[in-house]
Amino acid sequence: MKLHELSPAKGSKHSRKRVGRGPGSGLGKTAGRGEKGQKSRTGYSSRPGFEGGQMPLVRRVPKRGFTNIFKTEYSVVNVGDLAELEGEITPASLADHGLVRSGRPVKVLGEGEIGKALRITANKFSKSARAKIEAAGGTCEELQA
Repeated sequence: MKLHELSPAKGSKHSRKRVGRGPGSGLGKTAGRGEKGQKSRTGYSSRPGFEGGQMPLVRRVPKRGFTNIFKTEYSVVNVGDLAELEGEITPASLADHGLVRSGRPVKVLGEGEIGKALRITANKFSKSARAKIEAAGGTCEELQA
């Protein structure tokens, strides 16, 4: 087989619809755009959330609550996930294993069981997580934020 003999698989390529080329083509006159109105005109593009001049939903519904801009977002990891890891565990090693996103503070939660002594360094520990780690003979070290 040579380069000039290559061709796409049968049926994989479709010819472009040529609209507005007279009544004989089957796509003449309105060219598949229906009848009159804004949508039939050239240059029309709808804005997301536009409801034809009616008051949009996002403005009809009242505002409620607020967002605390000083809130600290923690990446959470459970003690059950730490049971598979070896050696000293730090936020950087957790990010390398894909358990948390790097750049965020880490909080260890108490879901699951841990069977070996581990030295874990994180920004926060829940009471149940700290109890399970220390019961297994491990240590919890909190980083100062």
